Amino acid sequence: GVAKAIGNCDPDGPLMLYVSKMVPTSEKGRFYAFGRVFAGTVATGQEVRILGPDYKKGEKKDLFIKKIQRTVLMMGRYIEQIPDCPAGNIIGLVGLDQFILKTATLTTDAEASPINTMAFSVSAVVRVAVEPKNASDLPKLVEGLKRLSKSDPLVVCMTSKTGEHIIAGAGELHLEVCLKDLQEDYMKGAPVKISDPVVSFAETVAKQGDQCVSKSPNKHNRLYLYAEPLSDELCMAIEGGDIREDDDVKTRARLLADKYDWDVNDARKIWSFGCAPDAKANLFVDKTKSVSYLQEIKDSVVGAFIQASAGGVLCDEVMRGCRFNLEDVVLHADAIHRGAGQIMPTTKRVISAAQINSDPRLLEPVYLVDITVPQTAVAGVYNTLSQRRGNVEDKVDRIGTPLCQIKAFLPVMESFGFTSKLRQNTGGQAFPQMRFSHWQHVSGDPYTDENSMAREIILKVRERKGLKVELPKFGDYFDRI
Repeated sequence: GVAKAIGNCDPDGPLMLYVSKMVPTSEKGRFYAFGRVFAGTVATGQEVRILGPDYKKGEKKDLFIKKIQRTVLMMGRYIEQIPDCPAGNIIGLVGLDQFILKTATLTTDAEASPINTMAFSVSAVVRVAVEPKNASDLPKLVEGLKRLSKSDPLVVCMTSKTGEHIIAGAGELHLEVCLKDLQEDYMKGAPVKISDPVVSFAETVAKQGDQCVSKSPNKHNRLYLYAEPLSDELCMAIEGGDIREDDDVKTRARLLADKYDWDVNDARKIWSFGCAPDAKANLFVDKTKSVSYLQEIKDSVVGAFIQASAGGVLCDEVMRGCRFNLEDVVLHADAIHRGAGQIMPTTKRVISAAQINSDPRLLEPVYLVDITVPQTAVAGVYNTLSQRRGNVEDKVDRIGTPLCQIKAFLPVMESFGFTSKLRQNTGGQAFPQMRFSHWQHVSGDPYTDENSMAREIILKVRERKGLKVELPKFGDYFDRI
């Protein structure tokens, strides 16, 4: 019935109205819901079902039932109040702005499914971090970001795990407009500081290291352990959720043995995965033989491992792809001398020592960039990519058009300002789209190579986090026996 009514544009059928955007009003903080009536008639005071983008038929999620306060015609800068509006017209609605984020379907028919959300040909890839110049303006900024994301259907506003407020837009120009709106309209002119967002790195090890040992503060307990890298495939499987912490131990062990060449006994004795959600791809394996009281310290050791995996020793970034093997433990016979206070710091130290000892490396996130560009401007794309440490993966010509599609990998830290540079070099003909692809090693060994990029990044990150601006020394974590 609804489909027929929409097809015939029937003013007497059930109401179907798609709200495509929210328009800010002259009142601060209020919005008109702006959209087109596809079927039925929308009237002042009418009760409607508001179906958000996540609404599924028959469920209560993302569903509101509310009355429309007023229906208004939007005419340039003036608005005209009208009692009702039949199908086929474009209309503004008052009083629904609390219930709609960006888009929604309004209907009076309880059986109706929502209209599909608009798809955009561009995605939000250009990001900046914003913070208020005066700390007292923070609530204004948060409020302003909420309004900004309501009024523009494409902008994505989020808080990153480093605690920054990040605004993502479709391009440099789009972002500029959004930031101008944010400062002038939504924040009443409070000044905002704009910077490149912080890139998260990850730490890993490159080879199996020698055994390290650490003694507890009271010198009565010792832990012996070494680190080795996990294969990339296994990291992907853990991050993708194919191998989970709560899987059945024996089935998981079988899978690890068959697919990833693990020793079955090791695989059965995985004590813990790393710190969820970002450092999951690390494992702690118990390879000890008949140690007395081992179960009593398991919780403390796992706790320390989870902490260590959330912030590695190089620059307190998450670890990825590290496996720590506990080889031997010497414990004090008296329970009071092996409490969490003795075991946890020891475990953390020995994990740090093992990490430094196993050829530590830094990983950086990499975007997969999809660039659509005419054949004539391909050279500009290659130029821009090579300036930014990008590498081209493949190039496909679209048959029958002068366009070709280039797939390339681009490190995230090089991606700021990439779009504008690309447009300059290709005369505005290239259209990039980016999404996260994988992690890759930053070139150079931070310890042996003085001028390596890895070392430079580590020192920068340490400075930003207020740690000592030097590489951590093995001697600080290693205990001689």
